[in-house]
Amino acid sequence: MNRPAREPGAFSFVRRLFAPHLLVATLVVTASFTALGVGVIEGPRWLLMAGLTSSALLLTLLGAVGESAPEGGAAMALRSGGPRVFAPAVVHSVRAVDTATGRTADPQSQSSVFAFQLTVVPPDGSRPYRIQVRHPLDVQGLLHRTRAVVEYDPLQPWRVVLPPYPPTPWLVRANNLDAETLTAPELVRRGLPPGSQILTTAVLLATAATTTLINQGLTP
Repeated sequence: MNRPAREPGAFSFVRRLFAPHLLVATLVVTASFTALGVGVIEGPRWLLMAGLTSSALLLTLLGAVGESAPEGGAAMALRSGGPRVFAPAVVHSVRAVDTATGRTADPQSQSSVFAFQLTVVPPDGSRPYRIQVRHPLDVQGLLHRTRAVVEYDPLQPWRVVLPPYPPTPWLVRANNLDAETLTAPELVRRGLPPGSQILTTAVLLATAATTTLINQGLTP
């Protein structure tokens, strides 16, 4: 059976980097770090202070972005035509969150969705993993249950959805799960935490820019 082609990691990184909002953010952080680097090495003092102050503010903002990321990793939708497998899951919590911020919200709000903290138990014997699945509706009545059935992509296990009408055999299998016998679930990661891509790229660009400016005698 032919497997769906997966997007090369390098191409995916470049495509995300040149998204307009990420590009602007990266350039702003790069300018701030460059000012700090040149100010430390060459001066003048005003450039050092400007770079230090702006860098501190930007690092605070990037840290806030990372802290606002959903717990346990946020699931993505299944790929069209991609592989999918049913699996039982343990429900740890259900809450309403704001779609923009990820913070707890009023369930009656139009901008809120349900966030389900789950431990997926792959049927192939792979290690169980923790993930958050969002859905506008509580399609399986999980507010009052501790077991669920999910569909996930075995090649990209961070792609998980809650089907509204899971097959009865899988419901039975989920209800028979013994949570106490599960090995400690791991968090599914999809790469660097939010904000790290901007920070990493900006550090590299700022290092190159600082070196070039100093070597070419272009500093203030």
